[in-house]
Amino acid sequence: MGRRIDVHSHYMGEVGYRLLTQSGLIPKNFPVPLWAPEAAIEFMDRHDIASQMLSLPFSLRGNATDPAFPAPLVRELNEAMADVTTRHPGRFGAFATLPFNSTDAALDEIEYALDVLNLDGVAVSSNVGGAYFGDAYLEPILAELGRREIPLFVHPIDCVHPDLNLGRAGSFVEFPMDTARNITNAILTGVFQRHPGLKLVLAHCGGVLPTLAWRIAGHLGLGQGPHDAQVDAQHVETVLRGFFYETALAASPNSLLPTFEVTGYEQILFGTDYGAATEALITENIQQLLASDVLDDRARQAIERDNAERLFPRFTRSDHPVQHAPDHTRSEHHKEKSNVHI
Repeated sequence: MGRRIDVHSHYMGEVGYRLLTQSGLIPKNFPVPLWAPEAAIEFMDRHDIASQMLSLPFSLRGNATDPAFPAPLVRELNEAMADVTTRHPGRFGAFATLPFNSTDAALDEIEYALDVLNLDGVAVSSNVGGAYFGDAYLEPILAELGRREIPLFVHPIDCVHPDLNLGRAGSFVEFPMDTARNITNAILTGVFQRHPGLKLVLAHCGGVLPTLAWRIAGHLGLGQGPHDAQVDAQHVETVLRGFFYETALAASPNSLLPTFEVTGYEQILFGTDYGAATEALITENIQQLLASDVLDDRARQAIERDNAERLFPRFTRSDHPVQHAPDHTRSEHHKEKSNVHI
């Protein structure tokens, strides 16, 4: 039985493909393996992972030709992830995706995903069509998530100004920058003063955010925006300390050490980025975590499992059997699904 809980795993099932291709987020000729539970469980078994949190953290706005988009597909996506958690008890949980074609659509999906489907939290991207936390459009949604005090997984996405990538994939630089851009805007506009119940999980140890903590606090009063709140350095420190930070592609000293400058090991979670990162990169990242000389056995156990159990009660239940991918189906299924094109 695996022991780790992986809080960062991309669900790329058939409905996820349809959602992303219709949004233009994945080139139609780009080959990506179609997600399947058997392949995911096989991966988990190889890496001592008991459970994964699934998510498709792309926050999409509507468009003029189809004002309801993407609400129907998002509903179908959340139902598909809920079905996976039911059919594989103990192995999967899920963050709900939200439609942002309207505030009401997002609020309706929060209610349905959490109260009817019993998903474990909500996933959003670091900006929603250029709107960052602190934008008035997102305020009712953050208010509801703060009221519920459920985990909110914040995953990076490109800034709406693609020229910032300088012709490269946003994952090189702009993803970690956009996480910092979003959370800094949230802090300075008083989001966490208004909604203290928000329980954020920041992908990739918050990107570059921990390295900017001292700088953000030091710049208060030296050029804040006209609509910023009255926050002080203690507020910045308290807010950053209270986030959860997950280690997908961020367990090297370059990312992990700055994270420990703003919070303790009790706020750090294990993540892999399965479904997006290569297995070789995931394996190297896990090795970096195991080799870290700032972690003792107690801290490593907390990061790999205990902290996630506090956030996701689903994984503390003892009545869930841990399922393994059947040996006789693994290779055939993997071959069948590995060349799917979208």
